[in-house]
Amino acid sequence: MTLVATTESSLREQSDTSVFEKVESEVRMYCRTFPVVFERAKGALLHTDDGRAFIDFFCGAGSLNYGHNHDAVKDRILGYLAADGLMHGLDLHTVAKRDFLTRLTEVVLRPRGLDYKVQFTGPTGTDAVEAALKLARRATGRTGLTAFTGAYHGMSRGALEVTGSRRARRAGAVAGGDVTFVPYEDGPLGPFDSIGLLERLWTDPSSGTEPPAAVVVEAVQMEGGVYAASPEWLRRLREVTERHGVLLIVDEIQTGCGRTGAFFGFEESGIVPDVVTVSKSLSGYGLPLSLTLFRRELDVWQPGEHTGTFRGNQLAFVAATAACELWQREDFLTGLRRGADRLARFRAEIGALDPRLVLRGRGMVLGIDTAGAGGAERAGRIQRHAFEHGLIVERCGRHDEVLKVMPPLTIAPAVLDQGLGILRDALQAN
Repeated sequence: MTLVATTESSLREQSDTSVFEKVESEVRMYCRTFPVVFERAKGALLHTDDGRAFIDFFCGAGSLNYGHNHDAVKDRILGYLAADGLMHGLDLHTVAKRDFLTRLTEVVLRPRGLDYKVQFTGPTGTDAVEAALKLARRATGRTGLTAFTGAYHGMSRGALEVTGSRRARRAGAVAGGDVTFVPYEDGPLGPFDSIGLLERLWTDPSSGTEPPAAVVVEAVQMEGGVYAASPEWLRRLREVTERHGVLLIVDEIQTGCGRTGAFFGFEESGIVPDVVTVSKSLSGYGLPLSLTLFRRELDVWQPGEHTGTFRGNQLAFVAATAACELWQREDFLTGLRRGADRLARFRAEIGALDPRLVLRGRGMVLGIDTAGAGGAERAGRIQRHAFEHGLIVERCGRHDEVLKVMPPLTIAPAVLDQGLGILRDALQAN
């Protein structure tokens, strides 16, 4: 193989993966599905160290909604670095945090009528969920929680308690605890009146179930198979939780920052959650940043009751400020609408191509469910075919039977068409 010089005059082989296999833990996952060595990226394209290019319909599991190295965000980061801006600040007052909180309020919260306090929780989405659960119990004095089958909220212990996956829960040695699971509005076994069930459980004094501290829900269950809650269902859930004094936590970690077409996935329903968790694409650049947003009267924390060494990621604040400002640009909003319309047309095209497939989605996410059309084995073949022809797409669902299509919100129409063409060919060939 051709050898390439690196720093300190050392050499490496292009696409050599031996160091990962020898040194890195067996827990690694995505690299097994996409076994190449990535070197650089721009927009919707990923480039490997041996010169190949891939269209990215994965977007860092939802962390790169604005694509790779968006110029407006990158320029802000470079300027901050060049000025020797503070990099680590814990929860100190900083210019970078002040600018971000100002833009978040002006661009995201206030236009949507959301008068939330903002808690910086730590680097990952699961940290935001942990804070939300702790706050709900602290504010209500209750310990119980209600979650939904098919839910995914993170891999730390508290978040796993409200995650439905048996595999994930077993890995974390998590038992049932104080969490009651009820079916989501829809799922592999079909629709279910979960709101009616909650109403019955919480009203009946002999149900054996106390009203919980909170209900935790995703507006769209992404890992569960791309099941979108209807606006009517979310409104009913909001009404029943309010009536029984139960807090409503909406997890927007993967659906937030525009993935469903609006900034938040719950917007279409018109509800106002008590607590919202946000992470992944919040920084706009793949930098770690997570927030828990909540109604002002729920801010019952005492100083230092919930901390995190990296809750003050200054560079992420700078990037997130620039990302918020994209929502004030008409070219960005037009591109987002255009991309969502194209994905909706593709959904109709694929439905006509193979009526056995079940297609679900909203905005800039599409789930192609192969459960009745070859199942997980076929989904795996489609994924491999797409990868071999230059497209990266993830799988999700109970058995990895759903292809989860998540292009960048900023993807150029021609590149989107090219990627959808590869996916169409993969579906037809498998």
